[in-house]
Amino acid sequence: LNDNEMKGIIRQLEHRISQLEGVLRLKNMITASGGKIFATNGKKADYDTTLKECNEAGGSIATPKNPGENDAILYFVKNFNTYAYLGMKESQIPGKFQLLDGAKLSYTNWHSNEPSGKGEE
Repeated sequence: LNDNEMKGIIRQLEHRISQLEGVLRLKNMITASGGKIFATNGKKADYDTTLKECNEAGGSIATPKNPGENDAILYFVKNFNTYAYLGMKESQIPGKFQLLDGAKLSYTNWHSNEPSGKGEE
């Protein structure tokens, strides 16, 4: 393909992506923060299923790294009136959490006395 044909194909793809993002925004299934896209299928699932589906979609389970990203996740919690799983786990030290890859958390926004381990962190 020559440059003009490639540019035309890229414009078409950008247009299609824009249309899809618009539809997902209308259905409250996508939002963005800091150059990241946050999305949901709106279905309830357990943590392992959520993690698997995020990976299969080419993404990862959401891990807020600043207040804007936290708000993006909270957007889904409010719109779907449910909880959200986060990409973190308890470390070997009880009450301390880390990223799934073992890295230290750089941002948290826990409520007072949370996480308590009672399932409503």
